[in-house]
Amino acid sequence: MVNQERTEDLAQLLARLKDTYNVSESEIARRIGVAPSTVNSWTNRTRGGKRGARPEKLRALAEAFPKFTEDEIFAAAGRETPGPLSPEAESRILELWRGLTEDQQRAKEVEMRALNEMNRTGQ
Repeated sequence: MVNQERTEDLAQLLARLKDTYNVSESEIARRIGVAPSTVNSWTNRTRGGKRGARPEKLRALAEAFPKFTEDEIFAAAGRETPGPLSPEAESRILELWRGLTEDQQRAKEVEMRALNEMNRTGQ
């Protein structure tokens, strides 16, 4: 669960970000690799519902504008921050994966896709 109580939404956070960095929506879009209309829709709260901002774009915001943390950005988007994946964890996961049968791998892939979709949509 999100430990941080949501005190602002993504539109409010983006307004602060624009003021803090003195950047436009177009510049934000350029830095995180989305269309300016995407940032505009987040700012005007016209994009959300079932899709909302994708986790990789929220992470890109934190990377491009480091005065705003991933936790802060994800909380504003109403999402939990995805966990980190260290090289050691990735190695352990791959080793476990290699021990599964082909059918088990397919089942786990379906499960992982469902979890990722749930994280993307916030539902």
